[in-house]
Amino acid sequence: MVKICCIGAGYVGGPTMAVIALKCPNIQVAVVDISAARINAWNGETLPIYEPGLDEVVKKCRGKNLSFSTDVEKHVSEADIVFVSVNTPTKTQGLGAGKAADLTYWESAARMIADVAKSNKIVVEKSTVPVKTAEAIEKILTHNSKGINFQILSNPEFLAEGTAISDLFNPDRVLIGGRETPEGKKAIETLRDVYAQWVPMDRIICTNLWSAELSKLAANAFLAQRISSVNSMSALCEATGADVSQVSHAVGKDTRIGPKFLNASVGFGGSCFQKDILNLVYICECNGLPEVANYWKQVIKVNDYQKTRFVNRIVSSMFNTVSGKKIAILGFAFKKDTGDTRETPAIDVCKGLIGDKANLSIYDPQVNQDQIQRDLSMKKFDWDHPVHLQPMSPTSVTDVTVVWDAYTATKDAHGLCILTEWDEFTKLDYQKIFDNMQKPAFVFDGRNIVDVEKLRKIGFIVYSIGKPLDDWLKDMPAVA
Repeated sequence: MVKICCIGAGYVGGPTMAVIALKCPNIQVAVVDISAARINAWNGETLPIYEPGLDEVVKKCRGKNLSFSTDVEKHVSEADIVFVSVNTPTKTQGLGAGKAADLTYWESAARMIADVAKSNKIVVEKSTVPVKTAEAIEKILTHNSKGINFQILSNPEFLAEGTAISDLFNPDRVLIGGRETPEGKKAIETLRDVYAQWVPMDRIICTNLWSAELSKLAANAFLAQRISSVNSMSALCEATGADVSQVSHAVGKDTRIGPKFLNASVGFGGSCFQKDILNLVYICECNGLPEVANYWKQVIKVNDYQKTRFVNRIVSSMFNTVSGKKIAILGFAFKKDTGDTRETPAIDVCKGLIGDKANLSIYDPQVNQDQIQRDLSMKKFDWDHPVHLQPMSPTSVTDVTVVWDAYTATKDAHGLCILTEWDEFTKLDYQKIFDNMQKPAFVFDGRNIVDVEKLRKIGFIVYSIGKPLDDWLKDMPAVA
């Protein structure tokens, strides 16, 4: 029986391995992590991550051909294929600080694999890593190999949180990159045969190592670029009286462009987009391509501009001060159907409002108080280190209360901001909310999910990104 081990029981490792176990009952799959709390959660009733459909998959396979363990060395030593899905945060100091990926965790995983391996292994990069990481890992493994043969493959994940399980069941493509040697090709075939148990062969793309690594960064950069493109248009729409939803609908009807990723919003978030673009920028700079680096930097600059613009719009609308005012924040996750808050635009929006002395009341159906307090008190990029290496007890932010329903969050508030497009926010009783808010009552819709006209009829002053401005807002500057 083929044995697979995955180092790292996070958003990528856990769901990916669970689906491999479900689709390949003839393969023994072990997911290992040094965090006992995380492994206990994977073995318990409440999984450590929220993803629609994940519960069913895990509970079907756990105890059969899927296990979760902290005994990292044992399972790595026994495995034929080792997936490495560890954190690759952005460096905060030293060479490449603020842009380059920190490969500390990757390197220690590679050294541990070399140390405990007693038989030949295929080592698979599953984390998002900079181009040429495989080469570095290969050197570490071969210099410590004790005569054991290691083949390195790159198998980047293209999962979208909130739809990860359906993405795994029915992927657009599976990308496998390896060395173009007989041994490399054989390793590619071995991994291809695992995926081929449920993925059609024409969707499994085999490339060289560097193409596979760069394809992941490029895919995320292209997606983020589309969001920044439509967000830049949203600012122009507000200035001219155009409606960004109508513009993006018209643009998306062009089959060469298509309609996906053309929704204007308060900005993109998630663990990959910003990190991967910064990584791409650094690689371009290291390879003497400053013009290319500057092109991709602009995608992040527009994203930051959009968040700043949103905060400034809130403050300028509310008589140029939010000091001491209660503002309700509906949604904290970076998008609906996930509890993930990594790089969520809500962090920068909340920090901007707290900086202006607002009192925030936050509600998100999937994000708890500890996580929100941690996110609002953590330094940039700290979030991407394993939990046990993050600051232990972050100072709690006193201007923030976290509540468990939208009506409590909005009671006596001067304004409410929608920062995540949870379906439940479209079904709220806005008349009830209006009646219980201070007047004038403001709605700042960062996801364009509310019926603007309906809310204006109730009496709200509404700001929706990229939509024709409420008369109240027309004479107020969008950016301070």
